[in-house]
Amino acid sequence: MKRAFVVGHPIAHSRSPLIHNHWLGVHGIAGSYERLDVAPDAFADFMRALPGSGYAGGNVTIPHKEAAFRLADVLTPRAERIGAVNTLVVGPDGQVQGDNTDAPGFIAHLDQSLGADWPERTGGSTLVLGAGGAARAVVVGLAERGLGRILIVNRTPERAAALVALAPGVARAVAWDALPDLLPGTGLLVNTTSLGMAGHPPLALDLGPLPGRAAVADIVYAPLETPLLAAARARGLAAVDGLGMLLHQAVPGFAAWFGLRPAVTEDLRARIVADLRPA
Repeated sequence: MKRAFVVGHPIAHSRSPLIHNHWLGVHGIAGSYERLDVAPDAFADFMRALPGSGYAGGNVTIPHKEAAFRLADVLTPRAERIGAVNTLVVGPDGQVQGDNTDAPGFIAHLDQSLGADWPERTGGSTLVLGAGGAARAVVVGLAERGLGRILIVNRTPERAAALVALAPGVARAVAWDALPDLLPGTGLLVNTTSLGMAGHPPLALDLGPLPGRAAVADIVYAPLETPLLAAARARGLAAVDGLGMLLHQAVPGFAAWFGLRPAVTEDLRARIVADLRPA
């Protein structure tokens, strides 16, 4: 029986077991996927013991993504670019490979939600709000998808400038106060900040200047409908929530551990949405 995990600290909130155990059940695979709570000071020992643990691999979440990047035996080119690891695979030789599936997960969700022709249909440039780890994955994903112009906006300009190297010749850092002037030419607006998340202030941004063909994406999924997405829908714009990124980023890991590439279906999404609702 193949086994996988999600490791973090704390970890009780993770929905990853719901996702992977759903797929195990749907496909009749004899396997398990479990939560592992590992404190930061014990994570290096956890990584060293992984080859002999019986696990095929697992997901890595806060606060271990950068530590996993440093401790993995080998890294995929994408993980190298992003500088963080969210997926571990134990190879037949015992080497632990670190990957980052957030970038392709984000793009797969856009393709499923907006249609594969969304880059041409929305037109204009892509505007990314924020410059943290999630923004790094989003910028890399957009560059791999072939987007020709990616503007990165952050309240700390130096952090935005640091992300430009992820997409040379395509990405550019822009000051936060320039936002109103950038919106009329924006085809896709992506919020990667925590603004709008439960317990955080909303993202105060007037979407009025966005063109009618624009789409708005928010990587936040708690709540599922953030104030930003509600404002986008009120304007008649295409709105993409953050749950799909969580679902799609899980696909490559499941395929590597259990030998089958699963689909992100409405049934799976409904199960996670139900779990997100307050009791």
